[in-house]
Amino acid sequence: MRSGAKILLENCEGPRKSFPMTELDLAATTQATPLATMLATSSVPHELTVYRGMLTPRELDAPAQEIAALATGAAVHDLGWRRRVAVRGEDRFRWLSGMVTNIVNELGANSGAWNLVLNAQGRIQGDLTVWRETGDLELEIEAGQFERLMAHLERFIVMDDVELVALSEETALGLTGPSCDEVLGRLSLPVLAEPLTATRVEWNGLDLRIVRGYGVLAEHYELWTSEAGIKKVWLALRTAAATPVGCASVEAFRIAEGIPAYGIEMAERDLPQETSQMRALNFNKGCYLGQEIVERIRSRGNVHRHLRQLELDGPAPAAGTELLLEDGTAGGQIASAAELPLPAGSRVFALGMIRGEAELRNQPFTYTAGTETGTARILAEPPSLS
Repeated sequence: MRSGAKILLENCEGPRKSFPMTELDLAATTQATPLATMLATSSVPHELTVYRGMLTPRELDAPAQEIAALATGAAVHDLGWRRRVAVRGEDRFRWLSGMVTNIVNELGANSGAWNLVLNAQGRIQGDLTVWRETGDLELEIEAGQFERLMAHLERFIVMDDVELVALSEETALGLTGPSCDEVLGRLSLPVLAEPLTATRVEWNGLDLRIVRGYGVLAEHYELWTSEAGIKKVWLALRTAAATPVGCASVEAFRIAEGIPAYGIEMAERDLPQETSQMRALNFNKGCYLGQEIVERIRSRGNVHRHLRQLELDGPAPAAGTELLLEDGTAGGQIASAAELPLPAGSRVFALGMIRGEAELRNQPFTYTAGTETGTARILAEPPSLS
């Protein structure tokens, strides 16, 4: 890592994940993304922080400008912490379908599906996206989960003709915001009408893979290219009026969208239905690891807690903060929270695991953050940030 990049011990996912090591240890053990390496040569040094298992810029503009770009414009940001894995072999479709919670065999060409990976007890081991490009299958996994998920999946390749091959030739940039289409249009790049679809194009001498991901409040694109081509794509997106954004704002916007991340709001102890992420489950596919528990919950009863999105009136609390009902009854816990500096005033959003009986009472919660108190309410629908 070049000396122009300052490394931070705290990370974008919150102080609860601080690292008990020196800056030298962290630099030696955590790899920087290709974008972070490229930006280290710039005249203005960028602070690097650990995000999803890799070092990436924490901020690239003022926080208010970054949030405004994500919420009302277009933001370009690092996705170099994502990994791709090719699934090869004659048994690849059957085997992979038996390992994940969503469709595999039914995927159309150049489309994807978000999946949870479970153990035999139905507990979540991680998440990934399955992509199909004609007859090829790929997995997209974040770097922080990569080794653990790969080990889990490879344990179940026994007599199957299946090989998992990590693809390291390409890296990705993100383009997020309601004005993504305009930015892509200025660069003569295709716009994708549906989430979880992809295409490949030749652009300015680069083989560019364009992916539209899942989003709630804005469009989310991924632009995959070679590490050597990342600078050309970065500069082109900035010239096309995309604002550079660091991982702190990307993380805050994720919480505002109510999209949970494994290791933060979803954990190994959780059952799929507790996370409220039904978009990751398909009840019409064949058998898969952990399906018996998932189906038993669906057919025989419900779980006793759910992950819900909240809006807070008060300071952003730390993860693990208790939520109390008006009579002092425990109602749940905060999993993550973020304050967004918006033009009309700052707003605080959170994701929290809420007890079923507390949710039925439909009352606001109270919480304590340091010496201050605040209130929280469950959002019935995604918020408007305009």
